[in-house]
Amino acid sequence: MTAVSQVRGRSTIVGPTLHYPEATGEAFAIEFGRFLDRTDGVAQAERLFDLLSAFALNFDCRWVAYGSISSNQKDLKSVRCDPAALLNFPEEWQERYFKMGYDTIDPIIKTCRTRADAFRWSEVYNDVSTTEEERRVFNEAATFGLRSGISVPLHGPDRSFAIMSFAQAWKGELPNKTITYLQSAALHFHYKVTKFASSSGTERGPDLSPREKDCILWISRGKSSWEIGRILGISVDTVNFHVKNVLRKTDTSNRTAAAIKALSYGIIEL
Repeated sequence: MTAVSQVRGRSTIVGPTLHYPEATGEAFAIEFGRFLDRTDGVAQAERLFDLLSAFALNFDCRWVAYGSISSNQKDLKSVRCDPAALLNFPEEWQERYFKMGYDTIDPIIKTCRTRADAFRWSEVYNDVSTTEEERRVFNEAATFGLRSGISVPLHGPDRSFAIMSFAQAWKGELPNKTITYLQSAALHFHYKVTKFASSSGTERGPDLSPREKDCILWISRGKSSWEIGRILGISVDTVNFHVKNVLRKTDTSNRTAAAIKALSYGIIEL
């Protein structure tokens, strides 16, 4: 089967897709490695978005959206106003979304402000704190073909953050392993795009030791302490010791947030 990535109104042949969900974890790992290789040296946000969209198709995520939010901004910047916003959501849904002012009540944006890890849309929809007005955003999105998905909060060191969303045309739940791959790809994309924007000068990040960098790098790739210990040839306790130091130095409360900060500062690269 050949995948066609419909990005910003044009079709791009991206090669054979995997048969999700029958494909093995090893096959997805290979595809993730290819995605990283293909983005190496790419310095155009639009080209990176094409590659990310092609990778997401391996998991039946046809729709992808990326947008940034500044520290003093309440809603998601419109793709028409923000050159850093990229998405291939249906044009009709984009028009409906902004016409109805859904960017001011979107529960995904509200959730991303307080979350550091990727989450399923169904978690937000079923949350008791989500209002019926907010659920309407999900209900209407489904009528335009976005029936299920996940979002990845991408917090930066200056309190600004971005959101990456992956959506499917069918109602179902993505498995945890798939979410890990998509989150890792989103982190990689965000790091490279942020690096472009801040190439004129960046804030100095915390000083991490070589071993601390190794540990947070593997965390950004979805590895557990046990797996990192096996890879680096050290004990789980030693891994946790280094991770604890990284959390302290990056002033973060969990591993995902620490990985995001390390990527944002350019301390590590996926």
